[in-house]
Amino acid sequence: MHRFLLVALAVLLFMHAPALAFTSQYFEVPRGDAPHDVAVATDGTVWYAGQKAGVAGRLDPATGRVERIPLGRGSAPHGVIIGPDGAPWLTDGGQNAIVRVDPATHEVRVWPLPPERMPYTNLNTAAFDGDGRIWFTGQNGIYGRLDPATGEMKVWDAPRGRGPYGITAAPGGDIWYVSLAGSYLAQLDLKTGDATVYEPPTPKQGARRVWSDSKGRLWISEWNSGNVSVYDPATKAWRHWKLPGDKPRAYSVWVDPDDKVWLSEWSSNSVVRFDPETETFQSFPSDRPNANVRQMLGRRGEAWIPESGTDRLRVIRYASKSD
Repeated sequence: MHRFLLVALAVLLFMHAPALAFTSQYFEVPRGDAPHDVAVATDGTVWYAGQKAGVAGRLDPATGRVERIPLGRGSAPHGVIIGPDGAPWLTDGGQNAIVRVDPATHEVRVWPLPPERMPYTNLNTAAFDGDGRIWFTGQNGIYGRLDPATGEMKVWDAPRGRGPYGITAAPGGDIWYVSLAGSYLAQLDLKTGDATVYEPPTPKQGARRVWSDSKGRLWISEWNSGNVSVYDPATKAWRHWKLPGDKPRAYSVWVDPDDKVWLSEWSSNSVVRFDPETETFQSFPSDRPNANVRQMLGRRGEAWIPESGTDRLRVIRYASKSD
C-alpha cells in the first residue's frame, strides 16, 4: 500500500507540473538574403549567412536592426559559426574559401582553398577543434583544415566521394562529420586527417547534419529516413527515432545546453524539439509556408532559426534547466 501511494503521488505531481512555456518571435531580414545558417555571438547578437546576397548579416535582437557585410565577389556563404575568437567564420561556396568577419571593424579576411581544389567544392559547414583550427566539409567530396595562426590549409578526399555535409566538435575537441550522399558518420584524426567511418543502422539514411551533446554523443539528422539518430562513442551503440508525421525530412540538428535536440523538419514546415529523457517530440510550425529552415543554432534558453524561404530569423525562447 505504501508503495502504491508513492507511485500515485508521483503521477499526480507529474500531471500537475507546470508545462514548459515556449514563445516565438520573428525578425525580418532584407529580401533576397536567404539566410542559410545562423549563429549567436557571446554578446547576444545573431549572425547569419546570407547565401543569395553574398553577405554576412548581423541582427541585434534588442532593436531588430540588421547590418550586412559584403564578403566578396561571387560570394555565396553556406555555414556560419562563432569561433573561439568571438568572430563569425563562414564557409563560402561562391568564393570556395573560408571567411572571417571582424565583429568590431567588419574587416573581411578570406582563405581560398588550394588552386588544385578550384573552382568549386560546394563548401558546407565548419567546426573548431581544441587547438583553434577550423575544419570544414565540401559536398563535392572533400573535407579540410585551416590553421588561422599560420594560414596552413590542408584538404583531403573523403571516403566514398561526394557527400560530406554537417560537421561538429565534441566537448574534448574531437571532430566528426556526416556524409549526405555517403550515408555515414566519420571521426577525423586531428593529426593525420584520416577519416574513420561509422555506419548508422539505417541504410541510405542520408545523414545530413551532426551535433555533439555535452556527453560527446553524436546526434544526426537523417534526411532520407526522417530519423534522428545518436551514436555514443563510449559504448559504440546506436539508437534512432522517427520524427512525427507521415514522411518527415530531417534537415538540420542542434543540441542545446540542456542536451535537448532541435531539428528542422521540412515536410511539416516545422522545427521539432526532441527530449532524449522522455523520448518525446514537440513541434513548432512556422507561421508562414515554405520556411525552408537550414541550420539552427542558439544559446541557453534560445533556439535561433534561419528561415531561408521567408527571409526571416526566428527565435524560440524557453526556460532552461538552470533558470
